[in-house]
Amino acid sequence: MSYNIGVIGTGYVGLVSGTCFAATGNKVWCVDIDEEKIKKLKNGICPIFEPGLDRLLDRNYKEDRLIFTQDINEAIDNCMLIFLCLPTPPSEDGSADLHHVLGVAEQIAMIIKDRNINEKKIIINKSTVPVGTAQKVRNIMLKHIDASQFEVVSNPEFLREGLAVEDAMKPERVVIGTSSKWVEEVMRDLYQPFVRTGNPIIFMDEKSAEVTKYAANSFLATKISFMNDLSVYCEQVGADIEKIRYGIGTDSRIGKMFLFAGIGYGGSCFPKDVRALAFSADEVGTPLAIVNATQDVNYRQILRFFEKINKRFDNNLKGRHFAIWGLAFKPNTDDTREAPAFTLIEKLLEAGATVSAHDPEAMDNTKLKFADKIQYFDKMYDCIQNADALIITTEWNDFRTPDLARIKSSLKQPLIFDGRNLYKLEEMKEHAFEYYCVGRKPVIP
Repeated sequence: MSYNIGVIGTGYVGLVSGTCFAATGNKVWCVDIDEEKIKKLKNGICPIFEPGLDRLLDRNYKEDRLIFTQDINEAIDNCMLIFLCLPTPPSEDGSADLHHVLGVAEQIAMIIKDRNINEKKIIINKSTVPVGTAQKVRNIMLKHIDASQFEVVSNPEFLREGLAVEDAMKPERVVIGTSSKWVEEVMRDLYQPFVRTGNPIIFMDEKSAEVTKYAANSFLATKISFMNDLSVYCEQVGADIEKIRYGIGTDSRIGKMFLFAGIGYGGSCFPKDVRALAFSADEVGTPLAIVNATQDVNYRQILRFFEKINKRFDNNLKGRHFAIWGLAFKPNTDDTREAPAFTLIEKLLEAGATVSAHDPEAMDNTKLKFADKIQYFDKMYDCIQNADALIITTEWNDFRTPDLARIKSSLKQPLIFDGRNLYKLEEMKEHAFEYYCVGRKPVIP
């Protein structure tokens, strides 16, 4: 059957989830306090870059299956299923800031009470939250309404930016934390259209579902940091991290994913979630040594890359000009949150260098951070004109097979610092580039 669904928060998770629920025939009320964002959505403008989302959004909005509103009352009145897709940014100590989640939970309870709503509501937390949050939501709502009027569910998202629509429409697994058999039946029915090929819907208790999300992201981040840590050793002994990646990735127990050495992970999920899990473990006296090491390695990796650049120029970058290809934390997104490129730009500017930058999608978000402190170019080759070196920080497909002759003629010298290992060493030698990468021997003509 189809459901009326309220999605509170039209950020990355809320907008993708709401649109994909609408795409399977449900009617979805997407609520946000940002007036400008709601106005854009009503005018058919998708506020984020995510491949395929704009078309899916437009189609379901025209079919009246998507409603965009600032009025949360409208969603509570009409919907039995209410998804909380709210930000949980890191606090200064690394803990997840839950004030958005808990504040909206209390608001929902007060609306149910004040409007005398009789239909039982299912409050579904899709935000990434620490263990025990479902109980906190429940306790806050119980201050205003009776336990018989609502259920609280943990339903973490596992969306990869750049592939979020695919992940939402064809999830590898759906994790649902609930102790209610009625909720289990409803949630199974809701997600059945997404798992027709047999991928599992996994039911567990709320706390286990909350930890599952943090554990998944922290484990993937650990794989990245392991390879980045190993890359330092490879450079020292003359081994090739790319060959090692292939050598271990073919082992089915290890897998091929998340084994690419580079300048570290970023984005809205990994840094925040790793910190939050580490904080939660420290708080109960069971520190996670591997998770803590994952954070440390990731932070050091971008600093090591900067030092590689600095050393090449005899520790004097004042007056040097660098061109940067890639600003988003990963390709196929405009997300620059905790992007390694930003840390690198800050270090270059502090050292007295100037920077020109190009990214296929993340230019506007970068301008919000750096304004006129750096130069921006819409065309990748214009960006590198008369630069002392080209620095690659995001592995966009646009950068994988460039015109090397054009790069060489545009730069002051044929010098590339590749933070994503995009190019073959033999090719760099053949074209007489000086080439520094990660976990491999540099090419020095």
